[in-house]
Formats: sequence, C-alpha cells, structure tokens
Amino acid sequence: MIIYRREKRLRILGLDYGSRRIGVAVCDELGMTAQGVATLIRKNREADMAAIAEWIERYGIERIVVGYPIRLDGDEGIQCEKVNRFIRRLQTRFALPVIRRDETFSTKEAEELLRKTGVRRKKKRGIVDRLAAGIILQGYLDALAREVKTGQTAR
Repeated sequence: MIIYRREKRLRILGLDYGSRRIGVAVCDELGMTAQGVATLIRKNREADMAAIAEWIERYGIERIVVGYPIRLDGDEGIQCEKVNRFIRRLQTRFALPVIRRDETFSTKEAEELLRKTGVRRKKKRGIVDRLAAGIILQGYLDALAREVKTGQTAR
C-alpha cells in the first residue's frame, strides 16, 4: 500500500493598504494562486484589525504579505511610513510574519484588467483594491515558486 503524505502549505493573506480601503486576498491551500476576497472599507484601527483577525481565523493564515509603495526611483516615500506603521500594528496584534512586497503598478494593473473586462466605473471602486491585493500576493507566490526552483530567497 502506498501512503501519500500531504505536504502542509502556508496559507497567506495579501493586503493592499490604503487610506480609505484595504484590499484583501488569500492564496489557495496549495500556495499557487491568489484570489481577492474582500475590500475592507476602513473605519478605525480597531475595526480594521478585527476584520483582519476574522480573515486570519477563517483561512488559517500563517503569513501576511502587504503591498509596499516604493517610488519609481526606488526610494521610500511618505506612504511607506504609513504602511510601516500598519505593518507594526499587524505584527503586534497577530504575532505573524509580515512581508513587504513591492506594489508598484498593482492598482494600475488592476484598473486596466477591469477596464478590459468592461466593468463599469461605479463598480470598479469595490473591486480594484481586492484585485490589487491579489496581484501583490500572486507576485509573492510566484517569487516563492521561483525560490523553490532556483534555491534563491523570495523575501
């Protein structure tokens, strides 16, 4: 009899942090694909953290990837400090690893995908952030897959 061991994979949460909304994505159980699951309309820090806690619990999240808004010249701007404060709150509240992932053009890419699929402008607002979170998380998952193939680190 052959017994197949199921390799345990990380469930990863992807977040596209913004001043008004946070896009939320999760990866599948195999760690291969990212799916946007929600757009959190920000209310206050405690409400935001409570909503994130629900997704962490629901999906059994073990790692968080947050889009990091590096400027085109490679420098960190004002928005990076806001994201860094958010990351510190995540680390303190959840005691999970939080990875910064360059998010350059993720929102623009999400908007372009929605435009090509004919999504109306009014409906885009609710979708673009979770789609951007999915793009950020998918980039991280792809980097992890390359790491496995080449032995280089994706972090």
